[in-house]
Amino acid sequence: MTASLDHVPAQASNSRQFLAMVLGSVGVVYGDIGTSPLYAFREALRPFAAGGVGREEVVGLISLVIWTLTMIVTCKYVLFLLRADNDGEGGTLSLLALLMKRASRHTTGMFVAGILGAALFIGDAMITPALSVFSAVEGLKLVTPTLQDYVLLISVAIMVLLFAVQSRGTSAVSSFFGPVTLVWFVVMGAAGVAHIGDDMAILAAFNPIYAVTFLWNAGLVGFIVLGAIFLTVTGAEALYADLGHFGRQPIQAAWFAIVFPALTLNYLGQGAMVLSHPDAISDPFFLMFPKWALLPVVILATAATIIASQSVITGAFSLVRQAIHLGFLPRFEICYTSETQTGQIYLPLVNSALLAGVLVLMFVFGSSEALAPAYGVSITGAMVIDTILAFAFLRYLWNWPVLAATAFLLPLFLLELVFLGANLFKLHHGGYVPILFAGSLMTLMWTWRTGVRLVREKTSRQDVPLEQFITAIERKSEHAPVDVPGTAIFLTATPDTTPGVLLHNLKHNHVLHEQNVILTIKTAKVPYIPETNRYTLTKLTDRFSRLELRFGFMDDPNVSRALARCRKEGFRFEIMTTSFYLGRRKLVSDPLSGMPKWQDKLFIAMAESAIDPTDYFHLPANRVVEMGEQVII
Repeated sequence: MTASLDHVPAQASNSRQFLAMVLGSVGVVYGDIGTSPLYAFREALRPFAAGGVGREEVVGLISLVIWTLTMIVTCKYVLFLLRADNDGEGGTLSLLALLMKRASRHTTGMFVAGILGAALFIGDAMITPALSVFSAVEGLKLVTPTLQDYVLLISVAIMVLLFAVQSRGTSAVSSFFGPVTLVWFVVMGAAGVAHIGDDMAILAAFNPIYAVTFLWNAGLVGFIVLGAIFLTVTGAEALYADLGHFGRQPIQAAWFAIVFPALTLNYLGQGAMVLSHPDAISDPFFLMFPKWALLPVVILATAATIIASQSVITGAFSLVRQAIHLGFLPRFEICYTSETQTGQIYLPLVNSALLAGVLVLMFVFGSSEALAPAYGVSITGAMVIDTILAFAFLRYLWNWPVLAATAFLLPLFLLELVFLGANLFKLHHGGYVPILFAGSLMTLMWTWRTGVRLVREKTSRQDVPLEQFITAIERKSEHAPVDVPGTAIFLTATPDTTPGVLLHNLKHNHVLHEQNVILTIKTAKVPYIPETNRYTLTKLTDRFSRLELRFGFMDDPNVSRALARCRKEGFRFEIMTTSFYLGRRKLVSDPLSGMPKWQDKLFIAMAESAIDPTDYFHLPANRVVEMGEQVII
């Protein structure tokens, strides 16, 4: 009997491969959520530090933790959103691309929601490394108080080193991600088991009544504490974003077999220890371990936080690449650090921006305690966006009735809104940071989309229909251009109009190649395009052809490689007698363009920061000819 593809991932041809993917997902997918026990329960206890925390409050807090993990991570992400994929890929922008392709209505609202979610996730990629590494290194204070003054410097050194090695790729390091993180989860679970016996009353936390009772009795303090409780699910969005790397079943298996039990046991152990030793409220995680084990645990925790940081950094690289290919950002340099894994990429500009942001956060906030409020806002905001897009997915992709989709997602949406509201109470304590960052990134994306549209509108007024041009140029006359041997490939975004660079070449050089190819490169709203569907070649006349190359938003847009395949299948050209013609535009601000002057200048600056198309599309540099024009926007 042959198992269906729905039950056995395509990558897992045997149990060993499946287990390898489970182990890999433990390191990459769950690295972030696995570091939450370092600080989440400690931050939830902080409002009670002055007056002391009661037994009912401890049990209620742990109950909140367990049921938050159950409702948001297990139900929403592991069981539902992992099924809402775009040809196997997940993540906010992947889902947005799918919705914009299938849903004709409400595209503006979905676009705004999608780029807001993406902006919050990239903000998370700055806050996660700072908060996680701070939390781990601060454990040194318990090893010896003399190291307290060096926590910031040690954390900064780790961050600089981490970002410095990004250009080398993650393949070598990633082989250690799974085993190290697995050890981390085992240690956490074992520490929890060792302390649950301190006070078995903590097992009552499995009853959700204690969570509800705590919120009912705690009043405003309980509402504020919810912001800290939500830190327990940080990194849950990585489940969805990394769907394409491991597949649904390995991620689900890792959660139910390893991650969820370890997290639950550790939080129960922290709660039981605080019940029996109220003075442990200051740092319940590290105080679970005996003195002799503190240094090894701090080292292991630091390794785990570096892995968690690596996960969100590479996630940010992947998300920015998606944004570039979908037209939300200008083209940045993308370096592929693996010959076999297209997902392993490095973006120098993004890497530098993330490092600068992380260092600013570290020096401004100075500790994990001060930085935690900023973290909660970015995470809750991103999760609310995921739920909104999930509603659209149910409506337009799975064709659920409005009432059914609402009944399914409304409880989760209301729960996340409560968590978001609790975190917004901390705006003045650092919660404004992700909001400012998300607003800035949304402004960049909106400006780029608007600017590109305006440039197209301005240049389209001078467009000459391609068929009309070909008819005129092939009509023999005394002013006919000089025929030259070889092939000319003209890149254009509009295949039905004559490329401006072709018109400029004729105007200034008065020549026409014996073979002319109008090349259009399109990015589909699917992650990958099979090689067999990569191109469409249409013969227009004896000397003119139209070629369309298609790439998915996760593909490497390597035009030279795609042309080589075209050549194998009948498109005859010699690379050494082929010239690639590109148009280069000099943008000039116009106050009457439709955008404010500041936005004009921002768009021009973004356009000037973009990587050269020759490098982005992997064109042979010694065969490229660029011709410029001035465009007033």
